[in-house]
Amino acid sequence: MRLTVIGTGYLGAVHAACMAEIGHDVLGVDTDASKIKKLAAGSPPFFEPGLGEILDRNVRSGRLRFTTSLREAADFGDVHFICVGTPQRHDSPAADLRHVDAVVTGLTPHLHRRCLIVGKSTVPVGTTVRLASLVDGLAPEGGGAEIAWNPGFLREGFAVQDTLRPDRLVAGVLSAQADQTLRAVYAPMLTAGVPYLCTDPATAELVKAAANSFLATKISFINAMAEVCDAAGADVATLADAIGHDTRIGRRCLTAGLGFGGRRLPKDIRAFAARARELGVGNAVEFLREIDSINLRQRRRTLDIARELVGGDLSGRRVAILGVTFKPDSDDVRDSPALAVAEAALLEGAQLRIHDPEGAENARAVLPEPEYAPDAATAVRDADIVLHLTEWAPYRALDPAALAPLVRTPRILDARNALNAPRWRAAGWTVRTLGRPTPGGAAGPAASLLPGQHPAAAVRHPAGDMAGGDAGASADWTAPGDREALRGVPK
Repeated sequence: MRLTVIGTGYLGAVHAACMAEIGHDVLGVDTDASKIKKLAAGSPPFFEPGLGEILDRNVRSGRLRFTTSLREAADFGDVHFICVGTPQRHDSPAADLRHVDAVVTGLTPHLHRRCLIVGKSTVPVGTTVRLASLVDGLAPEGGGAEIAWNPGFLREGFAVQDTLRPDRLVAGVLSAQADQTLRAVYAPMLTAGVPYLCTDPATAELVKAAANSFLATKISFINAMAEVCDAAGADVATLADAIGHDTRIGRRCLTAGLGFGGRRLPKDIRAFAARARELGVGNAVEFLREIDSINLRQRRRTLDIARELVGGDLSGRRVAILGVTFKPDSDDVRDSPALAVAEAALLEGAQLRIHDPEGAENARAVLPEPEYAPDAATAVRDADIVLHLTEWAPYRALDPAALAPLVRTPRILDARNALNAPRWRAAGWTVRTLGRPTPGGAAGPAASLLPGQHPAAAVRHPAGDMAGGDAGASADWTAPGDREALRGVPK
């Protein structure tokens, strides 16, 4: 089939390359001419394992081409995938649909034959029906454009795998013809046994919002338990193992740490809650406010512990940062908890030296002041404390005994609970984690209380305020204009 993929950012570039890989003729479209030039040369504009090989192979085969022209796309494609961004609006937590609308209004007037427009971007429920009306009003005489929604479920670092071997395909359609078309597009996956769920557009739109909200809830739940474990002297990792054996719960996404970030989960749960309020059912998802608050609080908790480890003041301290991307196997630093902690430490007067296997250049563009090291050993040299903030595999393979002579003081805060703490301690390091007791150290302040006693007077709550407010509230839910409030680590 002849497919176009409009928007060649993360979602679009991967989708275009993978659709060509399974045998379709694909035309990628973007307004950014420099990005198109790079893609046309077979080079991805971002780091994603496996994408470069697939992109280059299909560009060379001729199955994959790129253009900046929507008119060319309209002439070429039988199916048009919309893969543009839906960021958070600047004046509210709602999704900004300007780019989606611009694609529809720019493409539809050129559609002079029957085709299917398929949205893959994350959008508020009701978007497909609204755009269908827009398409009807803009379609030229004799045109037969129809719209459907087929949300993408990509994980950065696993995007190629998630596209070629998805765990499910969801199609929100308005006709049997649209369903048949999407089944033809994904025929190789269906033959391989991938579940295909055909439903109405509203349900398809909600599937993505609900999935992201559930994942965010699971991550923030275990991080809330880590706070309780820190206060009680308990071990959140063992707790997670124990409850993870319950098949109704499962162990995945139950690793306590610095929290989630990136350009999807945070803005998606806020947009979902905003849309629910528009529909008059905001109370049904009010819990997402606290999920967001817990997540942001992890950044402040990490900074608090780092400050405590160096005697209460980061000013003038040499701080080594290992990892600044929001997750491993990605160069993405957008809404990265790790980068937020690094910036907050810098604002407190710390002297930073940062290393990241893939994200250093993107981080430098956002935070140019620190020194960026070429390797982990250089990053930790003369450090008063090391902060492990992104769980890259190379960091788990570091030799703590070899690093110990390089630092000024062998102290490390593993904010991802990913390192082998006993091995680091055996090499002479002081190791702190989130939600796990320190061997030989004092239990949390609540641990010595008798049942029924209130720990409030004994426990300093770990900085629940996002920007001087209540622990249960987040400035994020109003608008993203205040960068520090958004990141949850105020100046």
